[in-house]
Amino acid sequence: MTQRMPVRIAGMGAYVPEEVLDNEHFSRYLDTSDEWIVTRTGIRERRRAPQGEATSHLATRAAAAAIENAGLTPNDIDAIVLATATGDRQFPATATYVQHALGCRVVPAFDVGAACAGFLYATTVGAGLLSSGLYKTVLVIGAETLTRFADPQDRTIVVLLGDAAGAAVLSRAHNPEQGILHCELGCDGEKAEYIWVPAGGSRLPSSTMTVAERLHYMRMRGRDVFKFAVLKMADLIDRALEATGVEASDIKLVIPHQSNLRIIESMRERLGLPSEKIAINIHRYGNTSAASIPMALDDARRTGRVQSGDLILMLAVGAGLTWGSMIVRL
Repeated sequence: MTQRMPVRIAGMGAYVPEEVLDNEHFSRYLDTSDEWIVTRTGIRERRRAPQGEATSHLATRAAAAAIENAGLTPNDIDAIVLATATGDRQFPATATYVQHALGCRVVPAFDVGAACAGFLYATTVGAGLLSSGLYKTVLVIGAETLTRFADPQDRTIVVLLGDAAGAAVLSRAHNPEQGILHCELGCDGEKAEYIWVPAGGSRLPSSTMTVAERLHYMRMRGRDVFKFAVLKMADLIDRALEATGVEASDIKLVIPHQSNLRIIESMRERLGLPSEKIAINIHRYGNTSAASIPMALDDARRTGRVQSGDLILMLAVGAGLTWGSMIVRL
């Protein structure tokens, strides 16, 4: 989609749990090391939510920060769209818990499931609600407690994942320069089981067998996902720049999903941009799926790395396999 959507980011917020798991934590009981993890992923530490703290709790804290940053109150929110692959329960939607916890009015609240591409999916949905004219202010959240779904004995996955949340308040843009200039969403369902949790759904309901065989933990075809992500990110970049006529040098900041530092570096080289134009937080938080892009954007806004009028490019590839890209003028 290349037609401009007159939507602005009015506020941002993020939240991470206090507990830090560094690479030494895993080297104590797995056949791995800090060097092995850093070399292959770029990750040095990640956060873990404590027992009793669910995805909705992280999402609520990030959302409250975003609402305050926008100078609004929960009563100003007209709809909530929450991107997560690790919801509190099968149903109801995790967004319903967030709506109640924030003290919002009785407004629409629902989840979007696109894993690591979830925030871009949710933002596109939120922008569509605003563009329809039905709503004035939409809260968009990306939140995950991925550590709950990582097999502690699988060194290829458990070292990757972290818990976090990021949120944005979207409103209609009256400045003609602001808005979403381009967005693209996609999915190749043939590759749905490249990243998946085998049990717990209607295809394979929970049972003593599924628990015994550890089928409620995430599985991933790592090499296939890596190859797909490198190629897809390059394609998304080319298509976004071509569709908008924007030059790579015009982009103030590129915010990729934080899945693997080698994938991010491949993307940076493709764009021919210096490292300071690429947002990276994977070394501090690991792969936080739908939370990684809003967390990085929140940090960039708070530190002055991006300001009103700047162009940003956001990219993600996630389970499904899903993907998304978006160029926004702040």
